[in-house]
Amino acid sequence: MAFNFGATAGAGAANPTGAFGGFGTTTTTAGPAFSFSAPTNTGTSGLFGGTQNKGFGFGTSFGTGTGTGLGSGLGTGLGFGGFGTQQQQTTLGSGLFSQPAQTPAQSNQLINTASALSAPTLLGDERDAILAKWNQLQAFWGTGKGYFNNNIAPVEFTQENPFCRFKAVGYSLMPNNKDEDGLVVLVFNRKETDIRSQQQQLVESLHKILGGNQTLTVNVEGVKTLPDDQTEVIIYVVERSPNGTSRRVPATTLYAHFEQANIKSSLQQLGVSLSMARTELSPAQVKQLLQNPPAGVDPIIWEQAKVDNPDPDKLIPVPMVGFKELLRRLKVQDQMTKQHQTRLDIISEDISELQKNQTTTMAKIAQYKRKLMALSHRTLQVLIKQEIQRKSGYAIQADEEQLRVQLDTIQCELNAPTQFKGRLNELMSQIRMQNHFGAVRAEERYYIDADLLREIKQHLKQQQEGLSHLISIIKDDLEDIKLIEHGLNESIPIRGGVFS
Repeated sequence: MAFNFGATAGAGAANPTGAFGGFGTTTTTAGPAFSFSAPTNTGTSGLFGGTQNKGFGFGTSFGTGTGTGLGSGLGTGLGFGGFGTQQQQTTLGSGLFSQPAQTPAQSNQLINTASALSAPTLLGDERDAILAKWNQLQAFWGTGKGYFNNNIAPVEFTQENPFCRFKAVGYSLMPNNKDEDGLVVLVFNRKETDIRSQQQQLVESLHKILGGNQTLTVNVEGVKTLPDDQTEVIIYVVERSPNGTSRRVPATTLYAHFEQANIKSSLQQLGVSLSMARTELSPAQVKQLLQNPPAGVDPIIWEQAKVDNPDPDKLIPVPMVGFKELLRRLKVQDQMTKQHQTRLDIISEDISELQKNQTTTMAKIAQYKRKLMALSHRTLQVLIKQEIQRKSGYAIQADEEQLRVQLDTIQCELNAPTQFKGRLNELMSQIRMQNHFGAVRAEERYYIDADLLREIKQHLKQQQEGLSHLISIIKDDLEDIKLIEHGLNESIPIRGGVFS
């Protein structure tokens, strides 16, 4: 892909390092200006086995964020022309999830893998069956070497092999930013606090990397924390023209400039471990990605993942191969959960503050209503006195007499027993009765906790047992007293006879 905004720049001047010492101190060479010349193609092997252009992948938002996180950027390397100057034709057959056409070497690899798993001929006896089971175990685990023939090199088992069992399919959020937005993500191996404290130095260093052109301005769109003490910084560059207008540099153009060898080394010295363009996928690109299962993923599982997609318009299935990938997504999910919890705490504090303000406002409104009513009555009294003084010495006019008659008529209607006064008295008596009954019912309502009720019952039971025991003792004492009285009554006549 070429963005020809000038001839390809040669070796530039040394980039000074004193402006942003917190992110590296060694000097490097960079282009003399942000010329948008043709970048060096740095295509690497695909994330899941397929060949890909650099900057075409998915982030780690796990379907919950608004953009991509770690991973290769989306949208670059897809044939975007540079301001109408030059366009190159690209092929979508080597995307992130596409599988390249099988070569004879790949066919031999499959044959060797099948031989290592089913019929190794290394030892020539029954031990080959044990070796086949061992190779199957290594293939299921996704690591190790499978020996099957003395004359052929062993098969290297990786987690991308189709027999690896530690695979799953998750979903990632597709970015919705356009190329014209110019958003480029830079992942720093620094903590968020360090990035925010040295944000101005970072902007100045990026501006110097872009050639120090005064018509270019580097802006930070957002900063977000990532797992493993990494930080995601979203930037965009604004270019001002001589006539006073300004525009954002397209994301693919800026990303292509960052991928040049000398610029990339300068970014690495700043602590940048990954750069990507945040652009949305076209419907054709999404269709191409979904049609080709990733390397090592069963097509049936891939089709089922597409069917189970909870939101096909926003999410796209991505394979998770091995425990490291699962751990990475788990860390990202945990980080996103913490961010959501922090945001919920902030919202909760804002709601509490708004509730306090609402209570204060309602109290002030009620106070102002009372003041307004009092002022209205005072104003009416002043008007009455003023009107009396103004009309003093004048005879009653016709309109005043008419108003007096109307007021007398209204007063008579209100005082009539069968009219409004009677109804008002009846309503007032009903309201008083309801208030009285409501107060009585409010006084009679009570509630006792179940545990407290059991304790009261136990205490009353013990009191009852104590009273029963006391009654039994009193009864026994009474019987003893009666027996003593009976004995005394019998002994008195005997003594009388003796003394007589």
